[in-house]
Amino acid sequence: MSTLNKLAADKVSQCLATTFAQVGPLWVRWCHGHLRRTGLSFARMKLLGVLDMLGPQIMSDVSEELGVTRRNVTALVDALEAEGLVKRTPHPTDRRATVIALTPAGKEASNRVRKEFESKVLELFGHLPLGDQRMFQKLLDRAVTLLRGNLGGHEEPDAGKK
Repeated sequence: MSTLNKLAADKVSQCLATTFAQVGPLWVRWCHGHLRRTGLSFARMKLLGVLDMLGPQIMSDVSEELGVTRRNVTALVDALEAEGLVKRTPHPTDRRATVIALTPAGKEASNRVRKEFESKVLELFGHLPLGDQRMFQKLLDRAVTLLRGNLGGHEEPDAGKK
């Protein structure tokens, strides 16, 4: 690689690192701001969404799906159960496992909040031409794949452990 190409690649890498460092926290703040009105945190919305999409799950599978520790899942489930949005039941064949499922109120809340959230996302990105939205989605998908494939042992301490 020529010196000029190396400098250009270094500049792109620097810009990518800076932009990603800004995007992550901004996205989280934006999500929290728009979800505050719904009464659900982003983490609770994600947990309800996992149960809505995948059906009843054991706690360790939810932990792995969300990429958080089992302790975090327990705290989320405790709060959602107290609100009547999820219920715990014993696993039919594994006495050590607990199955988490949506209640009817949880299903309704998940659908309502998901629709509201998707509407806000559409408002945010709706000013972009459809082709740009598709390209952005494609690049984000590739970024997620790259990041997941390059965690290199930097996963959450007990996420995914059974």
